[in-house]
Amino acid sequence: MSKNSVFGIVKTYAQAERVVEGLQRAGFPSSEISVLLPDEQGKHDFGHVKATKAPEGATTGAATGGLTGGVLGLLAGIGALAIPGVGPFIAAGPIMAALSGAAIGATTGGVVGALIGMGIPEIEAKRYEDKLKTGNYLIAVHAKDGDAEDRAEAIFKQAGAEDISTSSMSKAPAAA
Repeated sequence: MSKNSVFGIVKTYAQAERVVEGLQRAGFPSSEISVLLPDEQGKHDFGHVKATKAPEGATTGAATGGLTGGVLGLLAGIGALAIPGVGPFIAAGPIMAALSGAAIGATTGGVVGALIGMGIPEIEAKRYEDKLKTGNYLIAVHAKDGDAEDRAEAIFKQAGAEDISTSSMSKAPAAA
């Protein structure tokens, strides 16, 4: 069994919302959509913030609640992160868990380690990290099959996303 993901870069919050809305309208569960965006001088509108300790001190805080008035606030696991070597970010969805988990402490570290852990080849993960450093937003969605992957790619393209790629992580069958 494999788990497919589609990744893309957008330059604005409005583009990110268009992609997320399009994915939701196409039937992708909010719990399978990830967004990583720059935390521009702490101007995010979170309902509640509570401190947390994550491995290797990668996370400076985790937020609950949502981004006021936006579709991104409907995504699971929203939190504020300080990613070593990259800067302050807001993460939502499965990528939040990846960045807060063991992948962040990998030898490649930071976003690159988390993305590799999510199935992105190292060369592409490094390219995404460079894009994030310059203020772009990373969006990812898990797709259950090739048709869902194609639909997601079309949504990314329609919203003007760049550097769209797919990955497939093979999962070992469960032991009997």
